[in-house]
This record gives sequence, C-alpha cells and structure tokens, in this order.
Amino acid sequence: MSASARDRLEQALSKIADPAGEGVRACLTVYADAARAAADAADARAKADISLGPMDGAIVSIKDLFDVAGEPTRAGSKILANAAAAKADASIVRRLRAAGAVIVAKTNMTEFAFSGVGMNPHYGTPGNPADRKRVPGGSSSGAAVSVADQMAVAALGTDTGGSVRIPAAVCGIVGFKPTARRVPIDGVVPLSTSLDSIGPLANSVECCAIVDAVFAAEPIAVPEAMPLAGLRFGIPKQFVMDELDAVVAKAFERACKTLSAKGVKIEQIDLPQLNELPAINAKGGFAASEALARPSLVASICLR
Repeated sequence: MSASARDRLEQALSKIADPAGEGVRACLTVYADAARAAADAADARAKADISLGPMDGAIVSIKDLFDVAGEPTRAGSKILANAAAAKADASIVRRLRAAGAVIVAKTNMTEFAFSGVGMNPHYGTPGNPADRKRVPGGSSSGAAVSVADQMAVAALGTDTGGSVRIPAAVCGIVGFKPTARRVPIDGVVPLSTSLDSIGPLANSVECCAIVDAVFAAEPIAVPEAMPLAGLRFGIPKQFVMDELDAVVAKAFERACKTLSAKGVKIEQIDLPQLNELPAINAKGGFAASEALARPSLVASICLR
C-alpha cells in the first residue's frame, strides 16, 4: 500500500527541519499547518474514492516569486520582506490547490531572479545535493534543492534565461521552460516581461509533463519516451564550447560517447551567429533592461 499524503508530507517536513540538511536555506516559509490540512483532505478524498487528478496529495514547493494571499512576496529580497501582503494567490498557485497539491513551502531563490548561480546573500545559499560546498544553480535554487533533497516531489519555478533549466541540470533533476504565456503570470513578481515563463522541476520527465499540464490547465498527456537510436544531436562549434572547464569537458565527452553507443547521431554544427552574443548582450539584453525598469530592483542594486 502506498504511503498516505499525510505520511509523505511528514517525511518532507522532517527533511526540511533536519538541522544537518538544507531546509533552513532552501525553504523560506514552511506551511506546516496548512499543508497538514491539505494532506488530510487529500487522504479523505482517497478514502472516499474521489480524486482531483494525478497531483492530488502531491507535495509541492513554490518559488518565493509567487503571491500567496496574506503574506508579502519577497522575491528573495530583504527590500520586499515587509511589503504589503498579497490580496490573493497567484493564478498558478490557485491551480495547484485546485488540483489537490499540498503546498509545503516557499523556496529560496536568487534575489529578484537575476542570476543563474543561485546565491542569496540575505537568506543563505542552499548547498548543491552532490556537493554542499557548491552552488545549486539559479534562480530557482531552493526549488531544485527541495526536489533533489525530497522536501517536495515537484516544484514551481520560473525561467527567464535558464532559471529552471540551470538548477535542474546542476542538481541532477528535470526541469524545462515552457512556451511563455501558456501559464498565466499574474501574481508573479516579474523580471523580464518579454522572457519570463513558469516551469516545473521534478525527478522525471513524466512528472514534469503532469505538473506542466496542471500549470497550463491543459489535458494531461504524458509523452512516450522516444528510442535513442536514430536521434540527431547537434553540438555547436562556436562560443558555447569555448573555454570549457576540464572537469565539465570530460563529463560532456563521456556523455556524448554514452549516447553514441546507444545509437544517437552526434554532429558538430556551425553556428557562427553565437559568436555575436557577447556584443549583443554587452549592455545586458532584454532581461536586464526590463528588470531595471522596476524601482524595487533598482533600489536593491543602489543600496549595496
């Protein structure tokens, strides 16, 4: 018999509270009482043979960028810690609750989501699950660590230039950036209004597909795994492969050999346009210019 939602929640809360773990740095707000009530409700539905879907009773964390009614939305910053309380949950938070998800915590992040490293000078930086002395990637740092460290089965994150994909990759889990505007962004502190997107982090592609469908209010359809044999992967020759760290280069080469042995066709491709990126982004690009239009972010930078 599978564990009840309450049992799984208590295990997650135990992970968060473990003084030897990363809970104090990964989770900025823990909704223990509300989560227990939600888990008990999920178990009651299960006992009555009622289900709200595959996320009913799932333990989920949400990034500190999403409004939760009755509390300020910090966005990983001290400046917004005493801001006016949100009047309502963000749309995506409401969708999670309607799907029966048990929201266990609000997770740490890079301040204002403005970095792919995952460091936060105000609330601490969660340690990478593989090596606690290393960064977890960002900006959805706490989101990735909460899943990797079994504080949640899935996490709600945001991605502008890699803020879901980077921490997912660095922490050894799955995450992706969906097409922008498939998921409503009201009730979310913006970074770049042109590039912001809401995405899931979880332990598998299947789980991410389920969570993404709930995010987008679409029918759940988990894609079948494609056979590796015959797939073509392109590796750009320019820019992105320049100056690779020796350890990273060795791991990348090993991964390519493993894929090749499974029948994947790996091709070196010319993309000289990539060499233009440094000049294009010399002044920050879209994300920086749109972020700096926000007074609270400008204030944070000026106060340092």
